[in-house]
Amino acid sequence: MASSDFTKAEYDDRLARTRNAMAQQGIETLIVTDPSNMAWLTGYDGWSFYVPQAVILHSSGSPLWWGRTQDKPGAAQTSWLDPSNLFDWPEEHVQHPVHHPYDSLVTLLRERDWTSGLGVEMDNYYYSAASHRVLETAFGRDVIADATGLVNWQRAVKSGTELALMRKAGQLSAHMHATLRAGFREGRPKHELVAEVQAAGVAGLPGLAGDYPAIAPIAPSGLEASASHITWNDRPLTKGEATYFEISGCYHRYHCPISRTLFLGSPPEDIRRAEGAVLQAIEDTFAAARPGVTCEEVAACVYESFAKAGYTKGNRTGYPIGLSYPPDWGERTMSLRPGDTSRIEENMTFHLMPGLWTPEWGLAITESFVITPEGGKPLADIPREIFVVDA
Repeated sequence: MASSDFTKAEYDDRLARTRNAMAQQGIETLIVTDPSNMAWLTGYDGWSFYVPQAVILHSSGSPLWWGRTQDKPGAAQTSWLDPSNLFDWPEEHVQHPVHHPYDSLVTLLRERDWTSGLGVEMDNYYYSAASHRVLETAFGRDVIADATGLVNWQRAVKSGTELALMRKAGQLSAHMHATLRAGFREGRPKHELVAEVQAAGVAGLPGLAGDYPAIAPIAPSGLEASASHITWNDRPLTKGEATYFEISGCYHRYHCPISRTLFLGSPPEDIRRAEGAVLQAIEDTFAAARPGVTCEEVAACVYESFAKAGYTKGNRTGYPIGLSYPPDWGERTMSLRPGDTSRIEENMTFHLMPGLWTPEWGLAITESFVITPEGGKPLADIPREIFVVDA
């Protein structure tokens, strides 16, 4: 993500919305450790999330970036923050058996008298039990609130600039799927095809360079595809097997994931029946996905289409997407599933996942889309039907 993609006014609006949410939860100082949220608030972009780092947002004033000494120059180059608001912890504390980087964060918070009303993203990939223990030991359990998802929810409605970046990611996704279709043939080791597709996503298109996506390509074949999150292997592509690829272009950290299914030979009747149910589910969902409806009302389109075809889907069928870092491109807020009564709004973006997994095979045809007054609109233009290669 490049902070120059966005105006200072847009960053100011993001800070204001986040502070409003903080006030509603009684949080005076928010410690943000999710790199997607750090980037959304400040523009910071770096592969540094394997060590403790944070953006600290107080109820007033500029946010602070806090991280490893070696990463401080990266914060200066990629964020909009003034250098005076960049702080680091001692380099010798990298994976130290005794000293923890959060000891220095405690010192920083005490120096600013930001020691009450703390909020942390407890259920977060990047916030460890050891980090939390240091804060609890220093300040006590009662002053630390769970702020999981607080920033994530502020990201749900996309700005015009964000949608433009996602559509560029969609162009990269379309380019990757075109590369996939061109290289899909019987006997080809799958890892060779995956390498070609990944290279296409990074090389991009003229004037449109790709970035690394938050998830590695999902690419199971045949029985492997009965499991939903298998990556790839070196086994040759085989006649009579369905293979689905879940991949995403990534542009300035914004994503547009798309899944498509390919088949060598003639697809059997049950897979064709599932394909029909999935394609109908996508059309029904797009028609229903208008501002004001709930997530579960949108999801019902998928479950009803599957039921008519004689299939049962036991998992959720979509989630919000946008700016993200590994290990996930979902925003971890809403889900398109029964029981989620969150109301969708214009310019929210989702990955619709009407995938179907049986004990023998799997089929995934998915779309990333934006909510508009006219319904859901796809963010990429890629043929949906199963791509069949006559083996």
